[in-house]
Order: sequence, then structure tokens, then C-alpha cells
Amino acid sequence: MKFQIAQRLFSSTGGYASLALRVPVGAILAAHGAQKLFGWFGGYGLEGTGQWMASIGLQPGFLMALLAGSAEFFGGLALLFGLLTRPAAVVTAFTMLVAIFSVHFSNGLFMSNNGYEYALSLFAVTLALGVQGGGRLALDNLLLTHFAGAGRATGAVIRNSVA
Repeated sequence: MKFQIAQRLFSSTGGYASLALRVPVGAILAAHGAQKLFGWFGGYGLEGTGQWMASIGLQPGFLMALLAGSAEFFGGLALLFGLLTRPAAVVTAFTMLVAIFSVHFSNGLFMSNNGYEYALSLFAVTLALGVQGGGRLALDNLLLTHFAGAGRATGAVIRNSVA
């Protein structure tokens, strides 16, 4: 049972293409999360981001900033390395949907008007990674190998104890 869950979680149909999606999008998301959490790269940190989020109706602002920043920073790092790719992709995709509908949608499509095209692009990539997994060059493959070995060992113990 554990192996079946691990196989669904860590296996991938992405091949090398996932790497081309994971690395740049993971770096971008991690950088945006660092702006929100730590104030790096010209960001406002938790306090400033929290105040802004509260001003647009995302309450409590500090908690929303912490959640969004953590999803982007830690999710981005996970995508970058291909570690827990599917969960990280789903969390960041959800975060992008919230950004689209709470901040950008009313401004139209184009970024020049603070529209949703950029967040939509990140949503599309993270959704694709959520479906196909981390690909061939992902740390998820090590986890899958570990759980596959544990699954075989557990099956052998059960078979030997029944016999």
C-alpha cells in the first residue's frame, strides 16, 4: 500500500522535459517567495507584504503573506530540485490561482496593466508538473527507489511470515 502511494507520488512521465520546466520556474517562485518572506531582491518581507495583503482584503494579512511566501519559496526550491514535485506543484498552482483572482484578474491579461498573464504562465507550468511529475533528473526518483525497496522488503516479510 505504501509503495503504491509512493509510486503515484514520485513516479513521473515527464522525462527530461520536466527539468526544463522545473528549474526556471522553481527559481522564479523561490525568488518571489524570498521577497515576501525575507525582503530579499527588493521585496517587503512578511510585515510589508502582510500589510499589502490585508489592504486588498486577504485577511489576516500577515498569515496570508506567510502562506503565500512559504508556498512560493519552499515550493520553488522543491521544484528546483525535483523533491516532492507533485505536492509542491499543486501547492504553487493553487497559490497562483489565488494571485490571479485576488490581485490580477480585474486588470486584464497583460502584465503592463498588472494583469494575470505571468501568474497564468506559472500556473500552467506548475499544473503540468503536478500531472507529469519531476521527470528523469529529479530527487523524487531517489525517493521512489527507496520506497520501492521498502515495498519489496515488506512484501517479502509478509510472504515469509505467512509461509
